[in-house]
Amino acid sequence: MSLEVCVLASGSSGNSIYIASEKTRILIDAGLSAKQMAIRLDQIGVVPESINGICVSHEHGDHIGGIRVLQKRHGIPVYSNAGTLNGIRRQPKSDEINVKVFQTGSPFRIGDMTIEPFSVPHDAYEPVGFRLTANGVSVASVTDLGMPTALVREKLRGCQAIIVEANHDEDLLHEAPRPWALKQRIRSRQGHLSNMDAARLISESATEHLEHVFLAHLSSDCNTPDTALRTVASQLRLDGLSHINLEISSAACISSLWKAAKEPQPQIVAD
Repeated sequence: MSLEVCVLASGSSGNSIYIASEKTRILIDAGLSAKQMAIRLDQIGVVPESINGICVSHEHGDHIGGIRVLQKRHGIPVYSNAGTLNGIRRQPKSDEINVKVFQTGSPFRIGDMTIEPFSVPHDAYEPVGFRLTANGVSVASVTDLGMPTALVREKLRGCQAIIVEANHDEDLLHEAPRPWALKQRIRSRQGHLSNMDAARLISESATEHLEHVFLAHLSSDCNTPDTALRTVASQLRLDGLSHINLEISSAACISSLWKAAKEPQPQIVAD
């Protein structure tokens, strides 16, 4: 096994992604309760005690809600950067959480997995996306960001699977009974990606290695799974990328368990 990915939960009620190599099991965020996390891990045959680390993307409650109890019950190490740790420490009982600090932009290792945290624009202390590599296979996660950046596109390139935010449909957001200030925050460069933003990011980042895309963090009232899938698939088809498999991630249930079939082969360029 090179890498496998399962989105355990995705949405404003809680977010968590399971990524595993042959020797290492990682969670990106743990926003559900520890009980719910254990239930969803059990659905893919994984026990919490086998998790080698929780890597935190940012300190919002839907990404860190379960980390304290998961660590207390199961001894799982928690990793974050200094800015996110500052945000975590503002939460109740956060002094009970032991956090190992990484530096944004500097790769680190957990077991046989190399983890690259990279900066993303979002309204948090020091938010990051992650690129994870083992045995020559890479996957990446960017689930809360207001705009695609050159750095984000660079980190997604060459991956075989990516988890990308497709938060809202522009028309549904405009019509939603939400305060104007909240709509502006969502649309801002520190907010969330629309379906079309996600489609363009995927298209601009895709290489011949990209097989599978999980569309994540869908809004419950400013998006629908069908709308997100239709918008992204239509754009990828126009860009000649219809071979990429798209999957909607849900708050209510786990995704499929994606597995890399094999290590990507280097291209041979004739003279």
